[in-house]
Amino acid sequence: MKLKTGVIGCGKVTPLHAKALAASQFSEFRAVCSRSQTRAGKFSETYGVRGYVDVEEMVAREALDAVVVCTPHPFHAQPTILAAKSGAHVLVEKPLASSLEDCDAMISAAKQAGVKLGTVCQRRFYEPCRRIRRAIDDGKIGEPILGMVAMLGWRDQDYYDSDSWRGTWDCEGGGVMVNQAPHQLDLLQWYMGPVEELFGYWDNFNHPGIEVEDTAIALVRFRNGALGNIVMSNSQNPALFGKVMVHGSNGACVGVQTDGGAMFIAGMSNIEEPPVNDFWTIPGEKEKLSQWQDSDAAFFAQINAMEYYHQAQIDNFLEAVLNDREPLVTGEEGRKTVEIFTAIYRSQRDRSPVRFPLQPETNRQDYDGRLKT
Repeated sequence: MKLKTGVIGCGKVTPLHAKALAASQFSEFRAVCSRSQTRAGKFSETYGVRGYVDVEEMVAREALDAVVVCTPHPFHAQPTILAAKSGAHVLVEKPLASSLEDCDAMISAAKQAGVKLGTVCQRRFYEPCRRIRRAIDDGKIGEPILGMVAMLGWRDQDYYDSDSWRGTWDCEGGGVMVNQAPHQLDLLQWYMGPVEELFGYWDNFNHPGIEVEDTAIALVRFRNGALGNIVMSNSQNPALFGKVMVHGSNGACVGVQTDGGAMFIAGMSNIEEPPVNDFWTIPGEKEKLSQWQDSDAAFFAQINAMEYYHQAQIDNFLEAVLNDREPLVTGEEGRKTVEIFTAIYRSQRDRSPVRFPLQPETNRQDYDGRLKT
């Protein structure tokens, strides 16, 4: 059985999802929707589907079962809610939204409509990342006691000029925390579990042409008592790496470099280096590290990494719909990443640790501390 599918939003990341939907054994790709009739027309011609400017009309006329939302971050909520209320399951590009208020509205709409909501976090499908998850689940490091994220990269002005919405609070919703680092933040909480408390800072050090942050740090206490450290920056030229490391109670450590070389831009550049486990000290498995690095690099060389992992996540989501089970990354999981970067914004504003869980702030107009009032 195949699900009738569509895409909402026609930006640079959309071709990855369109190709995946067209290729998926679980999908009959039918339509694309954009606020721009011109963009919708161009994409519809390219992929041989119908173009729309109205979400509800698209879902109804095409009898769509599922859609993927690829609009800029602050504009994820409206099409998600409209599609869900129209009866379509919804997979949303990362992050789930740029605010907790939007996240909760999306999750609530999906529950009320009885449809599934998922978030794109394709790095969970990287074998080196899954290898860490299995090691934790199998108790090979004892209990996770220290988690670390280092996401150091570079974005130049040409990147921000490539789309009018980039680098603005209203249309991007944030900087390195909201756009580049959600993948690593997602992995951190996937490995370490729920956050209990966070203290953080953020700033813009060398991008005077944008409004949003280019650097942020945080210290974390997890609910299980573990500690965490987060460093994220778009101010390192040339770009360096994205890493996640987990240290266990038995002294063993496992790590993954999810990104290396230059930071890629969907639709503009490719992933330069393969994701690999860069640290592995589990007793009896240390000698496997070089073997895994070689095999993971060889696999990476055989695939189009930009397309392969989006395909894997879309297939996972559509199969979950067909079998009425939860996808690997649900809307609730996506909210956790938004909760982490929201806490960093609020922590700097309040100059104090932020306790979890976080709720939307409906009595303030400073966008969770992003805006000076």
